Amino acid sequence: MTGIANVRELMTRNLRQSGIFVAFIAIVALFAILTDGVLLSPTNLTNIVLQYSYILVLAIGMVIVIIGGHIDLSVGSVAALAGAVSAVLVIKEGMPWWVGVIAGILVGVLAGAWQGFWVAFVGIPAFITTLAGMLLFRGLTFRVLDNISLSPFPSEYSKIATGFQNGLLGGDGFDVFTLVVFGVAVAAYFVQQFRARKAAIAYKQTVGAFPLFLLKLIAVAAVVMWFAWQLANYRGLPNVLIILAILIIVYTIVTTRTVFGRHVYAIGGNLTAATLSGVKVKWVNFGIMLNMGLLAGVAGVIFSSRTNGAQPAAGNLFELDAIAASFIGGAAVTGGVGRVTGAIVGGLIMAVMSNGMQLMGVEQSIQQVVKGLVLLLAVAFDVWNKKRAGGR
Repeated sequence: MTGIANVRELMTRNLRQSGIFVAFIAIVALFAILTDGVLLSPTNLTNIVLQYSYILVLAIGMVIVIIGGHIDLSVGSVAALAGAVSAVLVIKEGMPWWVGVIAGILVGVLAGAWQGFWVAFVGIPAFITTLAGMLLFRGLTFRVLDNISLSPFPSEYSKIATGFQNGLLGGDGFDVFTLVVFGVAVAAYFVQQFRARKAAIAYKQTVGAFPLFLLKLIAVAAVVMWFAWQLANYRGLPNVLIILAILIIVYTIVTTRTVFGRHVYAIGGNLTAATLSGVKVKWVNFGIMLNMGLLAGVAGVIFSSRTNGAQPAAGNLFELDAIAASFIGGAAVTGGVGRVTGAIVGGLIMAVMSNGMQLMGVEQSIQQVVKGLVLLLAVAFDVWNKKRAGGR
C-alpha cells in the first residue's frame, strides 16, 4: 500500500536538498528586514537577475562537473576569452552582433573540447587540467585584446543581457506579457507535480499527504507570481531570465531524463561500478567538460553584453562563485549527488547575500569573509549529512 509521509518525514527526507530551500527563504527574509524592504523592491529584484545571471549559467554547468566527480577552475578565464573574441569581431572588425555571439559560444565549446581531451583521453585530473586552462585562457584573453579593453557593443548585442520583453500584450502600469509567461510556467509546474505524484502512487512509493502537497503547490505559485508581479511593475521580463529559464529546463531534463545524465551520476557515485556496467566513462567525461565550456561561452557572451565591452581581467573569480553555488545548492564533495535546481538556488543565495550586504554598505572584505564561511558551512553540512546517513 502507498505510504503517506507525515510532516516530520517530509522535513527529514532528502535533507540536503530540502534544507537549501528553507535556508534560501530564511536568508531572503533576513536581508529584507535588514534593508527595510529594499531587497524585494521591483528595481532591486530586476538588478539581481541582471547582475548574477552569468553566475547562474556557470553554476548549471559546474554542478554537472561536480556530480561527475570533477572540478573546473577555468570557467572565468574561458568566459573572459569568449567575451574578448566577441568584442574583437563585433567592435574592432565591425561584424554583425550575432557573429560575435556565435563566435563567443564557439570559443567556449573549443575550450571545453580541449580540456575534455586531456581529462578524458589522456587521464590528467580535471583539477590540474583546468588550473592550467585558467592560466592558458587568461593569457589568450590578454593576447586577443592586446592588453586593452574594448567597448561599446552595438545596442543589439547589449540587449542580450540588458534588454526586456515589455508591452507585447499591453497592460496599465504593468506588463501583462510577464504575468502570462510566469502563469504558464506555474501551470506547467502544477501539471508536472501532479503527474509525478500519480506515478509515485502507481509504483507504491511513499508520498506526502495531499493537503501538504497542495499547500506546497500554492506556496510555490504565490511566490513565483509575486516575483512576476514585481518584474511586471518595473521593466518587464528580462531577456537573460528567458535564457536562464530555457537552460534550467533543458539541463534539468538532461540530468534526470537522459542516458548521459544517468551516466554522469553513475560515474560520480562509483566510477568502478560505472565502468563495469559498460558506461563509456571517457566519452561521458569528455561530454562533461565540453558542456562546461559551452556554458562558459554563453556566460561570457552574457557578461560582455552586461558590461557592454570586454576587459582582460573579466571573469575573475567566476569559477569560485559557480563552485560555491553548486556546493551550497547540495552537490556532494565526492560527486554523484546534486541537482540543477539546487545549484540555481545556491547561486541565488550567494546573489541575495552579496546584494543585501551591498545595500547595507558592508565592506567588500567582510562580504568575502561571510561568503567563505557560508561555503565552509555548506560543505560541513554535506559531510555531516553523509555521516548521519551512514550511521543509520
